[in-house]
Amino acid sequence: MKKWGFLFLMVCCLCIVVIKMNEDKVEIQRFNQEFSNEYSEKTEISREQIYQGNLLLVNNEFPIHRDSIKTDIVNLFGNEDLTKGFQVLKTDISLSEDVARKFSEMVLTAKKEGVRNFSISSGFRNFEEQHALYEEMGADYALPAGYSEHNLGLSLDVGSTQMTMDKALEGKWIENNAWKYGFILRYPKDKTEVTGIQYEPWHIRYVGLPHSAIMKEKNFALEEYLDYLKREKNISASVNGKKYTISYYPINQSVTIDVPVDQQYEISGDNMGGVIVTVQH
Repeated sequence: MKKWGFLFLMVCCLCIVVIKMNEDKVEIQRFNQEFSNEYSEKTEISREQIYQGNLLLVNNEFPIHRDSIKTDIVNLFGNEDLTKGFQVLKTDISLSEDVARKFSEMVLTAKKEGVRNFSISSGFRNFEEQHALYEEMGADYALPAGYSEHNLGLSLDVGSTQMTMDKALEGKWIENNAWKYGFILRYPKDKTEVTGIQYEPWHIRYVGLPHSAIMKEKNFALEEYLDYLKREKNISASVNGKKYTISYYPINQSVTIDVPVDQQYEISGDNMGGVIVTVQH
């Protein structure tokens, strides 16, 4: 009887799940978000913020707004500073400059591990380009303008110069390691019913840390992750020794929320009706 009572007590007290992932630890914990007035300040969140940031959901139900497009879009062709470690296959490929730098950092790490044949075949597309592609390819192979992640500047199609990504070392490396750099495989093989898109081993999307790590640990597609945050409201995560708190706020109108003083934080909309505040401690 004592043994079962002890086990029950241990289960009830266990509130942190620690998952071992490729020598990197991710810890996730629910918490009640309370910033002391002494360490917080007020910031106003408007409805426009719902449609801006790295965590926007874009699919056949939630199209993007023109204000959702990243403001640092640059052409990659011939830009040696932004294309270290990979090839750009066309002269008109553009991407968020920040995302391009993070992708370059990632593939340079892969190169040290012997995986070195990365290329980019597509990046940012404006609405006009997306419409033309949709007219040319049809609904089976393209999405209407505004309904494609490529219209954000956060997504790119990654290839291998050796073979298709489903068979290439580059594809396997991306699947196993992209989360460490803030990227996710947006349309995994086991999530077609969730995303509505068939498996695309070449399509990756930047969401940033710690979100990519939590999604990897919990095997979430972006749709599932945003539903999880909306349901839980507040979680705490520890990734590679860095601690984060993540809070979801529904936004029906402009609201004022508490944010920490002297700590780095990011605010992103979800493109559905809420914002996510991520604080790094």
